Amino acid sequence: MRYPAEETAEKHERILEQASKLFRERGFYGVSVSEVMKASHLTHGAFYNHFESKDDLIAKTIGDASSKALASMKEAEHTPEAMQEYIQNYLTEWHRNDPGTGCLMTALASEVAREPSVQPAFTRHLKGVIASLMAPFAKSKKRNVRRDAIHKISSMVGAIVLARAVDDAELSEEILREVRNSLE
Repeated sequence: MRYPAEETAEKHERILEQASKLFRERGFYGVSVSEVMKASHLTHGAFYNHFESKDDLIAKTIGDASSKALASMKEAEHTPEAMQEYIQNYLTEWHRNDPGTGCLMTALASEVAREPSVQPAFTRHLKGVIASLMAPFAKSKKRNVRRDAIHKISSMVGAIVLARAVDDAELSEEILREVRNSLE
């Protein structure tokens, strides 16, 4: 039985959303296809109507999450103040506490490093983030706008990763606060 294209697209999007959330929370191999499909309220058999394999799902999930993240960053590209607000909001306890809906780089960079098939999509995402961080300063007389953007994203991602990794709440909050302050 064929489903209308609109319904098929909605199911596909639901699978990507659930896979993205689960992969960010538990890693690529901490989640099975069955778990993704169950979270999507679909049967395991329906998976192959949407994806060739789990590796295909992983790659498409990275691409989808990247598109959404870059679209939200686009709004901050208009002024240095808007980008500064984006950065400050990124370095929050909320983001630290919610890896399932947070930045894909903070949740999955170490996994992507071991998955060559996903690295091109991740690389495109990082290049897009760097470009977004540079955009508000494109007309500035600063000479090292790209270097500054790379420094910012490295500091932001590192701060979230470290703040999640420690078992000391005060230290975790201090990491976020100090990096926020250093990027003002």
